[in-house]
Amino acid sequence: MARFMGTETEYGITTPDNPSISPLLTSTHAVVAYAAMHTAARSRWDYAEEAPLNDIRGFDLQRYRTVPVVDPNALGVANVVTVNGARFYVDHGHPEYSAPETSNALDAMIYDAAGDYYLNQAAADIQQLWSEQVSVLRNHEPCPPLKFYKNNVDGKGQSYGSHENYLYSRETDFGQLTQALIPFFVTRQVIIGAGRVGIGQKSERAGFQISQRADFFEQEISLETTLNRGIMNTRDEPHVDADRFRRLHVIVGDANMSQFSNFLKLGMTSLVIDAIEAGVDFSDVTLADPVREIKAVSHDPSCTHKLSLIDGTLATAIQILRVYRERCAEIAGGGAVDKQVLELWGVILDDLERDPLSTADRLDWTAKWALIKGYVDRGVDIQDPKLQLIDIQYADIDPAKSLYHALVRKGRMRTMVSEEEILRAVQNPPEDSRAYFRGKVADKLGEEIAAANWQSVLFRVDELPVMVRMDTIDSFTRAEVGAAIDAADSARDLLRALGLQHG
Repeated sequence: MARFMGTETEYGITTPDNPSISPLLTSTHAVVAYAAMHTAARSRWDYAEEAPLNDIRGFDLQRYRTVPVVDPNALGVANVVTVNGARFYVDHGHPEYSAPETSNALDAMIYDAAGDYYLNQAAADIQQLWSEQVSVLRNHEPCPPLKFYKNNVDGKGQSYGSHENYLYSRETDFGQLTQALIPFFVTRQVIIGAGRVGIGQKSERAGFQISQRADFFEQEISLETTLNRGIMNTRDEPHVDADRFRRLHVIVGDANMSQFSNFLKLGMTSLVIDAIEAGVDFSDVTLADPVREIKAVSHDPSCTHKLSLIDGTLATAIQILRVYRERCAEIAGGGAVDKQVLELWGVILDDLERDPLSTADRLDWTAKWALIKGYVDRGVDIQDPKLQLIDIQYADIDPAKSLYHALVRKGRMRTMVSEEEILRAVQNPPEDSRAYFRGKVADKLGEEIAAANWQSVLFRVDELPVMVRMDTIDSFTRAEVGAAIDAADSARDLLRALGLQHG
């Protein structure tokens, strides 16, 4: 089966007209306002399959602490399914877009970019509701205009996530997976970093670094995602047939504006997992101190820092990534997307080795560093608030205000896909995964859906619940259910066509 994958992005959120408003409230307003303006997005999320405290190492922390029952009407629990099969909800005081399941890195990158459109639409919906003085939540005043940023730090010592998810076999040994992936995660930031002004969790030291997230990792392995973060996350919450598969939950990446950075983040990682499951050995690149090295790599925009390997040898991040690329190339299949990943991976490494800034037309951190370095070279102090403003404005997802989008318009930042391709992903789910069914029925039969999640859709027919289970990712695709959905005028029609209801 294909290496299905997807992303989760927690967006930074501000209210420029009233900065004192709680982000938990404004995030709730954003999701609820979107649902209020888009009838297809009113299906509630079904939390029955959620188990974030299950640990791959055999622990189930839910046994040792009280887990509250989720009230779907509570503040901060706003949670909807979108027409492209994604999940748009509130998580830890941030609006989060979890992209639908996709079968390759190119589609995953496109559906990740679609999230920006959903957030921008939510901002527009808030504006409309605000101008009309319409309350989007009971007992609350309308929300002022919102700004969203695709970044990972708030400038006050807090970091929020941009996570990746990869399907892999439960038979794969987690110890081998960990040993092989940690050096890759430590070094891949020279390609996928988003760039950041400030060194340390609270920017205690002046400077520019490659990654927004690197300073927030404190151990090699951990279940936690908001504190004591580990380079390898051990959450065992597969959202599929748990007897056959696991979901690798990756929290060590940055949120990317660049299509190249995001494509390579997903594509390289998928290929490395392929290699691990094919038995490829990466033990010779094991690092002596990964937690120290993830910060050291990030703090060196020259990309010349030499990491200490456990055998006493030294190697740069670029040299280590070449090892991964060469071994992935040896076992890679003939798929077009994999070939594209390997080719671009090699080109980027060559360019980074020659001159990191030669990649400023493709990678986030070098594009940002080129802008900031221009000021620094003219005598502006790296701690000048103007440069911190450049840092945040780069990640503004509003095309009219974003420095990233300005670079694209000026031809200084290249893209891989057109705006039309991203808009198709906004409006339509992937056709080769169960997300097709989730998105299409949300769009066409949303009023008859009581709740939904990654693994199921709960319809309400004649006031009775009927659940459709989707425990296999490559099921309920367009080829399997497209005709039935197109022909159905009601949930009853669809369920009958699927053989799930009679009469």
